[in-house]
Amino acid sequence: MSISDKENKMIIRITRRAAVLLFAVLFAAALMTGCGSDSGQRRDGSVRIGVTLYDQYDTFLSELMNSFNGYVDARKAEGVDIVTVRQDAAGSQSLQNDEVAEMIENGCSVICVNLVDRTEPTPIIDMARKNDVPIIFFNRELVEEDLMQWDRLYYVGADAFQSGILQGEMATEYCKAHPEADKNGDGSIQYVVLEGEAGHQDAIIRTEYSVDTMIQKGIILDKVGYAIANWNRVQARSKMEQLIDSSGTGIELVLANNDDMAMGAIEAYEGREIPQEEWPVIFGIDGTEVGLQAVVSGKMAGTVYNDKDGQAQAMEALAYALATGKPLQNLSLPGEIRLEDNKYIRLPYKKVDQKAAEEILSK
Repeated sequence: MSISDKENKMIIRITRRAAVLLFAVLFAAALMTGCGSDSGQRRDGSVRIGVTLYDQYDTFLSELMNSFNGYVDARKAEGVDIVTVRQDAAGSQSLQNDEVAEMIENGCSVICVNLVDRTEPTPIIDMARKNDVPIIFFNRELVEEDLMQWDRLYYVGADAFQSGILQGEMATEYCKAHPEADKNGDGSIQYVVLEGEAGHQDAIIRTEYSVDTMIQKGIILDKVGYAIANWNRVQARSKMEQLIDSSGTGIELVLANNDDMAMGAIEAYEGREIPQEEWPVIFGIDGTEVGLQAVVSGKMAGTVYNDKDGQAQAMEALAYALATGKPLQNLSLPGEIRLEDNKYIRLPYKKVDQKAAEEILSK
């Protein structure tokens, strides 16, 4: 049976109306699943938090994220529909920028960013401000002026100055309590530094304040080596092997910017089959599980504990409050920690010797 022109036009009009109605429904659904509400909470009642890491294989970050996931799971147990989207930037700032853009597009209520390059946060800040999505920077602190670009930018971490000072104090205390640390008896301590990243604020500060603290407390130091190992255990081992080859057993102290690099130094001496009594005194920073175990075994003289669990708790509490529009003054934070200047949450470092390491690992 043939269709008249009048009937054909009617079918076209109906089809067009249906298409317009379908578009309107889809557009409304997109708004409901996005970040469109004032509180940032999705209209279906769920909370979607994005997390992007500079390197997911970093030991400290891996442990921090395990703690963070534990706090998220506890929130779920309270009946909260909360989802986390985790990405690895693999050391690429451009990739991290793309990840943040994707998280915003996919409706994340708040995004936690562990910056690859602390001097290049502007693309992320611009995207966040344009879409009114708050950003929590964590662990790798950006320049203060950048954090002030917008009132919905925050930082959770610790104070690099304190970690350097505490490491220097521990090394000083050890050298004064153990005169045999000066193996050649020349009255000075021959030392090497294993530094994180070239030009990275935390690495520079940890090195500078650790060394300066020892000098101020009366330790005579003689720098015999220095290497950048990018926070990495394997690179630190390779760099330490080179330092051993050039200095023999003349190295009396190793100051590593983190535990992974301290572990790399230990592996270098083990790989060269040098007896432990001929090793230098080795100190790390972070208090990772493997670092704490090395302190307990005596392979590392000490470390400075970076409170990963406290940072994870603070980051999750802040992210949840921002996503749900709850007042930031009532955040559930560890101990006496508070949100400072409506911008910063800083957790203190603490010295860790063998006894303290055993206590932490037993928890």
